[in-house]
Amino acid sequence: MSVDRLRNYIGGRWVDSKATETGDVFNPALGEKIAEVPYTTPEETRAAVQAAHEAYPAWRRTPPLERARVLFKLKNLLEENFEEIARTVTIENGKNLHESRGSVRRGIEVVEVATGVPSLMQGLYLEDIARGIDSEVVSQPIGVFTAIAPFNFPAMVPLWFLPMAVACGNTFIAKASDKNPMSQQKLFEIIDQAGFPPGVVNLVNGAKDTVDTLIEDPRVKGVSFVGSTAVAHAVYKKAAEHGKRVQALGGAKNFLIVMPDADMEASVRIITESCYGCAGERCLAGSVIVMVGDAYEKFRDLFVDAAKSLRLGNGLSDDTDLGPVVTASHREHVLGFIEKGIAEGADLILDGRDGHVEEHPNGFFLGASVFDDVKPDMAIATEEIFGPVATLLRARDFDQAMEFATASRYANASSIFTTSGKWAREFRYRSHASMLGVNIGVAAPMAFFPFGGSKGSFFGDRKATGKQAIDFYTDQKVVISRW
Repeated sequence: MSVDRLRNYIGGRWVDSKATETGDVFNPALGEKIAEVPYTTPEETRAAVQAAHEAYPAWRRTPPLERARVLFKLKNLLEENFEEIARTVTIENGKNLHESRGSVRRGIEVVEVATGVPSLMQGLYLEDIARGIDSEVVSQPIGVFTAIAPFNFPAMVPLWFLPMAVACGNTFIAKASDKNPMSQQKLFEIIDQAGFPPGVVNLVNGAKDTVDTLIEDPRVKGVSFVGSTAVAHAVYKKAAEHGKRVQALGGAKNFLIVMPDADMEASVRIITESCYGCAGERCLAGSVIVMVGDAYEKFRDLFVDAAKSLRLGNGLSDDTDLGPVVTASHREHVLGFIEKGIAEGADLILDGRDGHVEEHPNGFFLGASVFDDVKPDMAIATEEIFGPVATLLRARDFDQAMEFATASRYANASSIFTTSGKWAREFRYRSHASMLGVNIGVAAPMAFFPFGGSKGSFFGDRKATGKQAIDFYTDQKVVISRW
């Protein structure tokens, strides 16, 4: 079948890349190539930076209220194209339509929050800090920003960054994931209609060389990244060396603690979705389930039955619970962890390695897997798998459960399942993770709260979304006046 070669969006127009090196984009449910992504040349990437750099002075002088009006139009256009964006996510990523719709909705909510920038950017003022002297703080934009998007939420994650950056008066360059860039292509077709002046928003495709070119360019003032911890650390280090502001969101190993007093039926339902939703390919996915005391006997068999009942299939089908993983190579990556868990001595009580869908024999499918008798130092309990694999740990009491969770080098999200306010408070007080849930499986903050972890899950000091995003995209200038 013929496939489309994707284009860049630079200076308000679509541009064919001259790149000779390309990557393949697959429909993971079918195992078929559906697009070709150019690995944009450094010269073309620098042209996008130049377009954003030239557009910045006029956009910076545009009143925040006027910038917000463009975002209102963008929000309405995204609503009109909501279903098409969600279907594109499913086609190129594999997650089911329900999951894709939820992610697109979360992205649109960031645009909604960004329309409040006239209030969000307001500063501080105090008269008479000394006799006859006043002081004020004003928030001002900084210049050109870029965001490097991951494959797991190809539409939502760019919308964490782009609306907040341009609302504050900056200009922006999005770097799409080379595994599934079609969602961002669709987003920029919509953005093109919203009325941004040429150069305010730009899109480049590519891989590592494109990222390096963006980071190294002195005209780029800040970098946002979402991906694995290893790459997040590399981006953070390189960007910091080049004097950039950086927020680099990395990997995760999220612990879900089940107390004996938990509502077991509700907890099983919530935890199953947490572990296997989006095929486990999300940084907030439940990974290690720690059952405290006799919660093990109450929880384990119910959870295995729930995981076993998940329907594997094409994400476009209404009856699909669990879609494929994103690529054939990522499927092999997950299979490698399952083999490692077996070699380490864990008990694979639910084996999803042979998961397949008859009508899609070439799809990148894996069924749900569950490991029991896991030890806290095993690789499957310490390393990010990023697939539909759950590991079960037993803890004698709450203190030991917290020891397991806080020993992790990751600290993205964690949840406790309990009906006790005492344990919920202790969990909140002692957890290292920055995003916590109480009887919540996926502790994803709403757009008006900050998103990001700690320890090996985050590099930087200002997180995505919420008021921290305004701080990241602006400089707080202090003015002291005497007349």
